[in-house]
Amino acid sequence: MPIAKHKLTPCLWFDTQAEEAANFYCSIFKNSKIGKISRFPDAGQEVHKKPAGSVMVVPFELDGQPFTALNGGPDFSFTEAVSFQVICETQDEIDYYWSKLTEGGQEGPCGWLKDKFGLSWQVVPAAIPTMMTDPDAKKSARVMNAFMTMKKLDVAALERAYAGEAA
Repeated sequence: MPIAKHKLTPCLWFDTQAEEAANFYCSIFKNSKIGKISRFPDAGQEVHKKPAGSVMVVPFELDGQPFTALNGGPDFSFTEAVSFQVICETQDEIDYYWSKLTEGGQEGPCGWLKDKFGLSWQVVPAAIPTMMTDPDAKKSARVMNAFMTMKKLDVAALERAYAGEAA
């Protein structure tokens, strides 16, 4: 099963957990799949220092978006400077992705979290861009003030803030 060809594909650098991470992410997102796994050869051992036959690259797809997971070694790790946004239509979706992605990870502020591999995600309602770009700056400010106090975002509370209703 080949992974769809896209011009841009994020490559995620792991120490040795590429296959575990790809399986974890594919278990969370619908319409996901793992492609053909490539393994380290005997050649180049003086550079890659990985056992021949161990997992090198895992191509995978999450709801149509291709990714590559690379077992590149311990030299680099994830930071919040890069995150993936999960845009959700309902509170149930937010609750689902939040609980799955924080499993073994940690909650952060304003809809941000780190999964068990240290990768940052933002689980956000689809309505946020509309709320934050409303011509009425007071509405945007109320929404901003509301979500700045949250970890997992609460759609109903954000809608109340947007409408100017009491919490």
